[in-house]
Amino acid sequence: MRRLLPALTAASLLAAQQAQAQLDCLRPQEKPLVEVAALRSELMVLATGCHQDSNYNAFVRKFQAGLQGNEKAVAEVFKRMYGRRAQQEHDRFTTDLANGESSAGMRLGTDFCARNSLLFSEVMSLDSASELPAYAAGKDLVPATLDMCPQAPVRKQVASRHH
Repeated sequence: MRRLLPALTAASLLAAQQAQAQLDCLRPQEKPLVEVAALRSELMVLATGCHQDSNYNAFVRKFQAGLQGNEKAVAEVFKRMYGRRAQQEHDRFTTDLANGESSAGMRLGTDFCARNSLLFSEVMSLDSASELPAYAAGKDLVPATLDMCPQAPVRKQVASRHH
């Protein structure tokens, strides 16, 4: 057991570092936007998988203006990073986010609903959408498998000739 705990701690730290590395292309003010998008996606997966549609609808109604603003801001991040491919990459990101959260839910099995339904109570206790970024950041909902950073283009190095 003594060997298991350090191994689990190391694995957790590695996963957190990997998740961080996959968001390194974001500006500091953009990371909270992605975390709120991950929160919304987590709640949508929870609503769908645990028959909590009414809770999700109440969440969307309460924070509608903030969620719409966040979605527009995330779209702008994708425009900055991907240009003409922004919508395609944004769609891929949204799908990958939901798939990552669904996969985590499948790993938890029947515990998924019991463990995560508290999220609705917690988020609904927030007073305004301005509290969503701090709440989302504390939940670490961005899957480590999610990579939204564009791959750096491979550039051919031109050998310079000195004469």
